[in-house]
Amino acid sequence: MAKTKSRGRKLLKKQQKDEFHPSTISHEDKDNHQEEEYTNGHEETDSSSHSNQQMFFGVLDREELEYFKQAESTLSLDAFESPDEKFQFISSIIDEAKGKELKLVTSQICSKLMERLILECDDTQLKTLFQAFNGVFFNMACHKYASHVLETLLVRSTALVEKELLTPSFDTDNNDNDDGAVFVSMENLFLFMLNELKPHLKDMVNHQYASHVLRLIILILSSKVLPNTTQNNSIVRSKKSKIARKMINIKDNEDFNKVYQTPESFKNELRNLVNTLYKDFTNNAESRSAITMTQVTKFREYCVDKVASPVIQLIIQVEGIFDRDRSFWRLVFNTNDEKDSKEEAFMEYLLSDPVGSHFLENVIGFARVKYVERLYNLYMKDRILKLAKRDTTGSFVIQSLLQHLKSKEVKEILDAVVPELSMLLNSNMVFGTTIIDSSIKQDNYLRDDIIEQLLKKYYPRESLEKNILESCLNLSSSTLGNTRDDWPTAEERRRSIFLEKLIDYDDKFLEITIDSMLKLPEQRLSQMCYHGVFSHVVEHVLQTKRVKVVKRKQLLNVLCKDVVNMACNAYASHIMDKLWEFTAKLTLYKERIANALRSESEKVKNSTYGRQVWKNWNLELYVRKNRDWKRLVKEQELEIFPDSRPLQPKGTFSTKRENDGSADSQQYKRHRNNERS
Repeated sequence: MAKTKSRGRKLLKKQQKDEFHPSTISHEDKDNHQEEEYTNGHEETDSSSHSNQQMFFGVLDREELEYFKQAESTLSLDAFESPDEKFQFISSIIDEAKGKELKLVTSQICSKLMERLILECDDTQLKTLFQAFNGVFFNMACHKYASHVLETLLVRSTALVEKELLTPSFDTDNNDNDDGAVFVSMENLFLFMLNELKPHLKDMVNHQYASHVLRLIILILSSKVLPNTTQNNSIVRSKKSKIARKMINIKDNEDFNKVYQTPESFKNELRNLVNTLYKDFTNNAESRSAITMTQVTKFREYCVDKVASPVIQLIIQVEGIFDRDRSFWRLVFNTNDEKDSKEEAFMEYLLSDPVGSHFLENVIGFARVKYVERLYNLYMKDRILKLAKRDTTGSFVIQSLLQHLKSKEVKEILDAVVPELSMLLNSNMVFGTTIIDSSIKQDNYLRDDIIEQLLKKYYPRESLEKNILESCLNLSSSTLGNTRDDWPTAEERRRSIFLEKLIDYDDKFLEITIDSMLKLPEQRLSQMCYHGVFSHVVEHVLQTKRVKVVKRKQLLNVLCKDVVNMACNAYASHIMDKLWEFTAKLTLYKERIANALRSESEKVKNSTYGRQVWKNWNLELYVRKNRDWKRLVKEQELEIFPDSRPLQPKGTFSTKRENDGSADSQQYKRHRNNERS
């Protein structure tokens, strides 16, 4: 296997050419020098080749391959007439697959079939499949296709472990199936698998495929959420894997995205797993003082390896469950109050490298506050603004610090970055969300300064054509109104969420967003209502109590022109639901919308979304009992504006008690006496 390039050559050339002198370098050059110092002379390591990682399990013959391909296609279509018919079909495939399971899981096409079988089979069949893989779990974990099958098998098995734990009578232990095979509990099957994997744990940490399986096992043993396979923030699947999962159209069942109760034996196994890995990385050092700097440096290389880093992050997250001493944290970072040149170089590398900064960002959230404060005070406090300008690395670490440090340190960071916030938002919009949240948690610290910086960025006073929809959402270059019917992008989603955050933060942003909408051509605003992302922004500004009556009328003049089509659209129908409340105390507009929907009631009722709008607007009552509908409208207005009561005619008085001593009651008495006389 070819060795990868070693870092540090650029610095070596510079030293040879310029006769480098450390005493004359600037602070910024010093940071770069520390980064090179950490990486110089250390080659990136990859998982070693093991003869038993890629065992060959054979291939299916042509007839078998055609049969299983057809079976996969049939399961994918899911066109069975009844659940019983589907179960019988699955049972027949499992029977046909006996003895061929390993050939199936290592096939690109048939591995999809195995995943579908695992997702659809019953508990007894699940155990049968699990037992079929005894002795080859490590080989499966290291295989491109079999590893995905194994992940699905582990999630379903965890659900069965909980079921057996909560209902002991459900346990099929010592029960024979049709073939006379004896089943043990799912818990024991899982423990047998862990014993098989223990000798290979260190190899799995930085293996391209096995590392994902190891992450899932750690989540299971620590009773964490087992994420969906297509979940955007999944810590198990890679980006490529999540995209591929969507393309092959295998849908997770209800066992995913849940937290499961696990037996005490799982906690013990988690402790053993972490302790085993710690001994492997420290060569069974008897004490902390016996750990060499070479071992520490080697482990730090794992922390910045794109495959191993997520595993190390997860280990640091869960080790606090049973290890108050935080052994892995202490293996990565020192805990004394003094700077260390090696640690300083490592920290600079973390703050400059995408993988390293992601590692530091995540472990900060799991560590003790005193450990995070130490890193902040020693290596980051004096250059917060400089780090915040590193939009792909350091800025994310600063965001993590804002979320986990104490009030004093958070205010120090805000003092450093808020004056430059408008500039920092050029490349990292999420940074603004973190600043706003941190300010709110600190009793709106520097609130006015933050608002000023945000307005300077998105609605500058000196601009004649200021429009927050353009500056924040980039409407002109978006998918809005294009003829290709492109799906909204992730960037558009992020920008829309940020604008909604601004609208919630202060009324100024609500006002300028409405002003910007009213400046758009009516067709453009209408297109926003039908857009999968920007419709949420339109919906978000429809806040009855916060919007002045004049602005509400101006918005309604545009939105009321196409209410029937909006009611029948997946996105615009939500805006129609919001208009029911937004038209409070504007009865003319409410009746105009109701009349428009009634005039095309057949079209509205024939639409899935239209029927929901019809129901939310109480239009059946409007058609059949109009007076009751109007009474409902009045009750809604009083509920939204409880302080608003109809003005009483001149000469009438409120019906208060005559003896309550108030000025109104005295005037009421005089009025009644005049009537008697």
